[in-house]
Amino acid sequence: MRPSTSRRFLALAAGGTLALALAACGSSTDNGGDSGGEKAAGKKPLVFGTTDAFGTVDPAGSYDNPGWEILYNSAQTLLSIPPGGSEPTPDAAEKCEFSDPKTYTCTLKKDLAFSDGSPLTSEDVKFTFDRMIKIADPNGPSSIFADQLASTEATDPQTVTFNLKFADATWPFRLTTAAASIVPNEKYAADKLQPMKVGSIIGSGPYKITKYDPSQQIILEPNEKYTGDKKLANGKVLVQVYKDEKSLKSAIESGEVQVAYRTLTPTLLKDLETNGAAKNVKVVKGAGTGIQYLTFNTKKGPFAKKEVRQAAAALIDRQSIATQVYNDTVSPLYTMVPKGLPGHDETFKTAFGAQPDQAKAKQLLQQAGVTTPVTAQLWYSPDHYGEASADMYSEIKRQLEAGGLFKIELKSASWEQYKKDYAAGAYNGWQLGWYPDFPDTDNYLSPFYATNNFIGDGYGYSNPNVDKLLTEQKSTSDQAKRETAFKEIQTIGAEDVPLIPLWQDNMIAVTRDGVTGVEDTFDPLYTFRFWLVDTSKAK
Repeated sequence: MRPSTSRRFLALAAGGTLALALAACGSSTDNGGDSGGEKAAGKKPLVFGTTDAFGTVDPAGSYDNPGWEILYNSAQTLLSIPPGGSEPTPDAAEKCEFSDPKTYTCTLKKDLAFSDGSPLTSEDVKFTFDRMIKIADPNGPSSIFADQLASTEATDPQTVTFNLKFADATWPFRLTTAAASIVPNEKYAADKLQPMKVGSIIGSGPYKITKYDPSQQIILEPNEKYTGDKKLANGKVLVQVYKDEKSLKSAIESGEVQVAYRTLTPTLLKDLETNGAAKNVKVVKGAGTGIQYLTFNTKKGPFAKKEVRQAAAALIDRQSIATQVYNDTVSPLYTMVPKGLPGHDETFKTAFGAQPDQAKAKQLLQQAGVTTPVTAQLWYSPDHYGEASADMYSEIKRQLEAGGLFKIELKSASWEQYKKDYAAGAYNGWQLGWYPDFPDTDNYLSPFYATNNFIGDGYGYSNPNVDKLLTEQKSTSDQAKRETAFKEIQTIGAEDVPLIPLWQDNMIAVTRDGVTGVEDTFDPLYTFRFWLVDTSKAK
């Protein structure tokens, strides 16, 4: 069995970045069937069911779990984190190394090619990063690189050099993210996102996209041009998109799909655990590092004053949410850093307690000089975060209104509109979730608390002291110093309350009996690696 989540994270934090300070060498250890199109036609397909809302899979614009799931399976990055691993290993790169603390150089493997047959060179890598920073899509992942990256050079056709603004111990991990998926410079526009249609979506990973209808079906077939180490255990992947979770449950019970993943409600999961065996179905679980949190517009509206946000934090009952809404399939979270990661410090519990404190909330609102009840809208997106989102926000509404201090109107929107609106500042407060870009504590702090964060202008949070601490912890490989900074940042986060952490999840899928490999993809990277799943004996 693989090590537990907490032990893996501790081992990574203690030595993962140090091991890459000199070089990232060797080869991937992915197991499975055949690479690319080699003999894959003789294998059975994987039929994968989900209720996820898919958008763009252009790496310059994709920054959500569904999009990254497709990219991880259809594109290559210079480095990757193998299943069950905790350190970056070569993917498209033969090796990567720091020549000095601010210069990181990667040498590409020979004879790399995209799915359309065009060669993959260092010019494509340079283009990928230059393009992402230039486009700076408000819902995209450029914030992962923008603060660190000064410039990218294609030194020669096989060599790419990253010039960093400061020493960054997390840089190798950033190169493992789906945001760093390499795209062809001759086929993608330099200043706008790629159209999402077959023929326009080009990668160099183990699968290629041959159908992209995000409302119904996405098809990934073996990429015969792929020469990497990922071995395919199936013939192709059919991603079936269901409009509601009851339909997805029926599909896995009937055998219409072989794997159901994201997002069955806790009630449906409980029924499948209890009664699934009779229908040749089982529930598969793994430790998760996904989190959910309530985000505020800190620039305008009812939550612009810090004391109002603090008052909301004092009224939240996380255990009630975990138990009443999620049947304890999630755990209360009192900081943005999940349990098991170095530096985890329950600063929200310290600041506001584990139980609602109406007296404290009332005092804070009096200090703010606001009229009660404070009227506000809270938004959620059930097509992206699951049908339980409506129940959770009904519970949050109940908690905030219990003492007459708030009057909450709940609103919902489809994900594609939702993510545009919150970034533009249209919402007072809204639901967001997070799945790690890479397994390091910084990835649960910088994306939310840095001035250049991914959430956008509609969030508006900035604290110079936090920015300084974030830079300091990324600039050292001294784990003790990093953890000191982590805890200071979490303390400030609980004081400023630009967002409120709510819960930490588990990875959960439902499979037909005989399906293997799902357990191997459940690890802290939190992505579903299609190539590991074998359906040849599915019932």
